[in-house]
Amino acid sequence: MSGETDLRKLLQSMSPKLNKGEFVFCKVESSQAAKSLDPICIFKEDEGISVIIPRQQADRVALPYSVVCAWITLTVHSSLEAVGLTASVSKALTESNISCNVVAAYFHDHIFVPIADANEAMNVLGKITLGKGI
Repeated sequence: MSGETDLRKLLQSMSPKLNKGEFVFCKVESSQAAKSLDPICIFKEDEGISVIIPRQQADRVALPYSVVCAWITLTVHSSLEAVGLTASVSKALTESNISCNVVAAYFHDHIFVPIADANEAMNVLGKITLGKGI
């Protein structure tokens, strides 16, 4: 199953879901350290290894972070070849002065926004789904 590529269909059926909890982006020193955290996401960059983990987990192991985020999943199965979904979402959030970090996975796109902006982000994304933001 390769996912949807039609932007209009993606936007109309993305059904944003606010996941429970608070999440943070942290830097770890090794792949082994990253795996031991059982993170939501691991990404290897030239400068180091980034992980996305629940805030309480970062606090428990004393990993520093700068922003506490809410995690929103766009529940539509988007194709990795789809054009415009993340651009449309980030543009709408930008227009509401909400920063976002997007992670595209095999089935869905995931949006991380500052925790204080979670409800407003859901409102903005809901308007896109209803066709009011495109």
